[in-house]
Amino acid sequence: MTRRETASQTAGPFVHIGLLPEAAGLASPFGRATAGPRLWTDDTPGERIVIEGQVLDGEGAPLTDVLVEIWQTDLAFSAWGRSAAATDTGLFRFETIKPQVAFISVFILARGINLGLHTRLYFEDEVAANAADPVLNRIEPAVRRSTLIARLQGPGSYRFDIRLQGEGETVFFDL
Repeated sequence: MTRRETASQTAGPFVHIGLLPEAAGLASPFGRATAGPRLWTDDTPGERIVIEGQVLDGEGAPLTDVLVEIWQTDLAFSAWGRSAAATDTGLFRFETIKPQVAFISVFILARGINLGLHTRLYFEDEVAANAADPVLNRIEPAVRRSTLIARLQGPGSYRFDIRLQGEGETVFFDL
């Protein structure tokens, strides 16, 4: 017997409202704020950075009903956060600490995606760490590795766009 997904197993609509109600101006059903886009507190040590980007469809159009979640951990800092895409631009944004390890784990939920998508974010200015990362360096063809690189936009500011399909499709991991 072949089992198939039903419509109730797809994400959406209104992914951001269900998983990050504060982004839509609603009260959290949990009685407290859900994980948001700022991962550090005033006493968190480390280099503060901003990561911004968009989740793009196969035509290159930004999705606006999408939720991006990041996880990161190293010796000095461990955290996770969620950012809903802006309803007008599709821009997501995180304020975090630059990790000592080579990457940040990324998870994407959006309308029409049956299962969440897992990927990684590496930093353009961490050439030696990227060259030593065993996961990044197993991706073939090698040209696809660039889809996981966040581009430095200015001091402490990175751009990371995620393409769901088509030319320049981001590498996703089957976890």
